[in-house]
Amino acid sequence: MHSNKTQDYALLFLLALIWSTSFLLIKIALPTLGPFTLTAVRLLIAAALLMALMLLSGGKLPLHKNALQLYLVVGILGNTLPFCLISLGEVYIDSSLAAILMGIMPISTFVMAHFFIPSESMNRRKVFGVSLGIAGLVTLVGLSAFSSLGSHLGGQLVVLSGALCYSVTTIFVRKQPSFDGIQMATGATVVAAVTCLPLAFAFESPLEYNPDQTAIFATLSLGIFHTAIAALIYFRIIHRLGAVTFAHINYLIPILGSIWGVLLLSEIIGWNTWAALGLVLAGIYFIQPPRRPSSLPIP
Repeated sequence: MHSNKTQDYALLFLLALIWSTSFLLIKIALPTLGPFTLTAVRLLIAAALLMALMLLSGGKLPLHKNALQLYLVVGILGNTLPFCLISLGEVYIDSSLAAILMGIMPISTFVMAHFFIPSESMNRRKVFGVSLGIAGLVTLVGLSAFSSLGSHLGGQLVVLSGALCYSVTTIFVRKQPSFDGIQMATGATVVAAVTCLPLAFAFESPLEYNPDQTAIFATLSLGIFHTAIAALIYFRIIHRLGAVTFAHINYLIPILGSIWGVLLLSEIIGWNTWAALGLVLAGIYFIQPPRRPSSLPIP
């Protein structure tokens, strides 16, 4: 049991590591690709990859009523809408600010879980854990970073709407019975791709774009790693860790984004990054129920 939990937390960290570069890659691709076209292409890439993986593993996509409902809700609310909204928002705001605004997701998930998931109701321990996560985010970016919240309000509201979509999806998925991860990931991503493609042609001219090499690389990465592989990890750990713990990934993402800056751009990590990481990890710890000592047989 302890080994499984360790694997789950390792996968949570890996997912945060993957998603921590998504805002940067979206920003890189946007100059030569429209936000709706970018979203449609990354979803098409992910859907094709997931379908191939499922077929190679001998799986089959269930098409009964309950499965189709899951695909529709998760595909549209968890992929199409937030992907489009975040990409659209980043046309007007910086990727770093977008990552900060996503910090609303753990808070909104925490509140919604209290009302919709009996096993994840609020208590003082969890409130303290969420507060530590918020403190970690503020420690990382500093209060001065929030001074730009008044500019480009439309772009910021669009990104916040995407974050709320993720919260609702996380609560919805957590309430569903267990399912096969690759089937769920494939079905939801196919629905997302099918629903996003018409939006791209309605609002943009996808066939007229001429993306440069950097944009192509960013889009491929977004499709393969940040959508397909990320979906497989997401559906593996969401039931095992719970909605509130999983939502804390959005506190980890900007911290890991700072570390990517060191690795890729030779930036210097300040004390605040390590302090923020410590606060967020402590928050994740306190959100978990305290372990009960196992009862030992009496000799």
